[in-house]
Formats: sequence, structure tokens, C-alpha cells
Amino acid sequence: MDADYLPPHPAPRKPGYVPPAGAVDAHCHVFGPAAKFPYAPTRKYTPCDAPKEQLFALRAHLGFSRSVIVQASCHGRNNDALIDALRHGGETVRGVAVVSPDISDAALADMHAAGVRAVRFNFVKRLVDVAPEAEMMRIAERVARLGWHVVVYLEAADLEDLTPFLLQLPTTVVIDHMGRPDVAKGVAHKDFRRFLRLMDAAENIWTKVSCPERLSLTGPDYEDVVPFARALVQGFPDRVLWGTDWPHPNMKSHMPDDGVLVDVIPIIAPGRKAQQALLVDNPMRLYWA
Repeated sequence: MDADYLPPHPAPRKPGYVPPAGAVDAHCHVFGPAAKFPYAPTRKYTPCDAPKEQLFALRAHLGFSRSVIVQASCHGRNNDALIDALRHGGETVRGVAVVSPDISDAALADMHAAGVRAVRFNFVKRLVDVAPEAEMMRIAERVARLGWHVVVYLEAADLEDLTPFLLQLPTTVVIDHMGRPDVAKGVAHKDFRRFLRLMDAAENIWTKVSCPERLSLTGPDYEDVVPFARALVQGFPDRVLWGTDWPHPNMKSHMPDDGVLVDVIPIIAPGRKAQQALLVDNPMRLYWA
């Protein structure tokens, strides 16, 4: 792995919060093992291995029943590690793939049979070489016919320019990590208000209220991120998802304790009704319906 790469927390605590039965971790990854599933030669970072066995053990430890595994950029467009994890996990897992524009219909059908239900478009330039929007649109049109959706990873500074593209996508769109707001600006800032207006205007757009560890400026209590996540949970209760982001690739400030992350859930989603929607009803409707 890269010299400055942080491996996942070696012993996450057992969270005090107990998720509802059937809870879904709707954003996590598997990496390698590299000896079996090599990392892409075009990758912009090299992680440590984080195989499916570790992921599923953590899921049980945290009290979750299901997982949505998202293809990460270090594996590029080779989804072998993802598909292997999906086949191992059966009906308890679904996947989000990264595909080439020339992928065959047969290959998409095989992915669907394995449990893939979305493709991911990454606009974060420090992680990937961003594909042309026209290429992404053609992919979106093809996977929409399968009933899949599109997961988008972007940063707040790029939202305004990307909004026309997002509004043209022909299926459900899930924006990762609240669009990565700059929490120092506060929830009243025009940047986050723009994100809220987008969610309000387009009922096919969802978001993940995840990754406080990537956004916080206060450290492991993540209290400065809470108002952003709570605003989305309260404003769009049927279009929010939550995930650990395990094994937290490219974290530089610290490596979060996943038990602590779980204990943030009742703070951003007060009440059992909101927690049931966030952790069970919404991901089940999107990935297992």
C-alpha cells in the first residue's frame, strides 16, 4: 500500500446504538486481496487489502444484516473482486459497478444476476480521470433499461456545473456523501442550499448521509457534520441512505472507528421511524425491490 495510506481500524468498538432488524450498510467497499484481484494499473492510490471476509465480519459486529458494495477507483473497471463478494454474500448484498462504455449486454446481464443494481460515475479528479459526460449518459441509458440507478461521487465545488448533467440522467441518481459539503461554511451557505434545492427539484435524486469522517473539522465527534445530515434526513426522509464507507480509503486525518460512526446514526436521524427509513426501508426499496 502507499506509504501514507491508513489501514482500517483494527478493533472497532461495539456500537451502543442497535440498528433496526434488517439494517443495510449502503456504502462500503472490498479491496483485493491483490494476489487474487490485482489493483488497476491506472489507479491513483494503492490501498491495503480489505477482503470480503473482513467486511462481512464487521457487518455482523456492527449489527447490520445487508451491504451495498461500491466499486472503488483502485480496481478501475475490473469488477471481479466486487462480483466475487456479491456471489459469496448472496441475497444479503448488492453491488454498484464501474463499467466501460463498450461493455456487452451479456456482461451487464451477468452483473445483474450477481446482484449489481447501479453504476458509479466519479467526478473527483484527484481519484480518477473523469470520463466524458456523453459516454456516461450512454451508459446510464443502457443500465436504466435494467432498472439500475446511477451513483455519483462529486465535490460541492463542482455541483453547479454538473447539475444540468444530473438532471438529464434517465434513472434514479444517488449522490455520495451529501455532495461533500464544506462544513466550515455551515448549512445556510449558498453551496449547501444549492444541494438542497437540487434535491427538492428532482424527486429522482437521493443522497447518502455518510462519511462525516471525511467532512468534519472537529475530529471524531463529527458534531459539525450533524446539521448537514439531519437537514437531509428531515427534508427527504424517503430518499436518504447511510453507509460506513469501510475501509475508508484515502483517509489522511485519522482512521475512524466504525462503532463510533454507527453511534452517530440516532443523532442525525432522531426517532425510530427516521432510522427505519434510513437503514431499512429506503435501501430495500432501491436495491432489493
